[in-house]
Amino acid sequence: MAAGCLWRRLCQGSAFSINYASRIMQKQCFLPHSDLMGVRLAGSHVDTQEPKTNPLVSISDEPETLYKRLSLLVKGHDKAVLDSYEYFAVLAAKELGISVEKVHKPPKKIERLTLLKSVHIYKKHRVQYEMRTHYMCLELKYLTSSTAAVYLEYVQRNLPEGVAMEVKKTKIEKIPEHIQEPVWDTLPQVEENEVKS
Repeated sequence: MAAGCLWRRLCQGSAFSINYASRIMQKQCFLPHSDLMGVRLAGSHVDTQEPKTNPLVSISDEPETLYKRLSLLVKGHDKAVLDSYEYFAVLAAKELGISVEKVHKPPKKIERLTLLKSVHIYKKHRVQYEMRTHYMCLELKYLTSSTAAVYLEYVQRNLPEGVAMEVKKTKIEKIPEHIQEPVWDTLPQVEENEVKS
């Protein structure tokens, strides 16, 4: 009885009549009216307890790789685009809690090309074209590999058109065992004999 009342309530707000809805239900072999409580209807939201597994998230037992420094060298021909991208990259680093060591701009590179304006004569009439390449270097310090991967993916996906990026990572590694102890501690002692003259 309660299922029938629920069914009528659901159909009252819809554009079709109850008779039409019940005919559709019978044609599509849905459960009878007494079992309507377990049926998911369009427009009703039922939370199911399904285990949510994300295939992109992986859990591993191996330790994180630590980076002492991550240098991003960004180059492009438009200075305004690089300035805007610098603001974006620094803001993204601060939002992720990454410490920004410094942001500096190496000198720009100017490439000039001189061409004759005239085809046959007038060698004095020339035209000069130049390409200016602006650079911006952003240095981040003390990152883990997962933080670096997330930051780099986010920053590289939002790279503007006509801008190239070069990434250099400086990894922190443990000192190998064969050079942890100084070599001179393992050498045998040599006795010195004094020569009398």
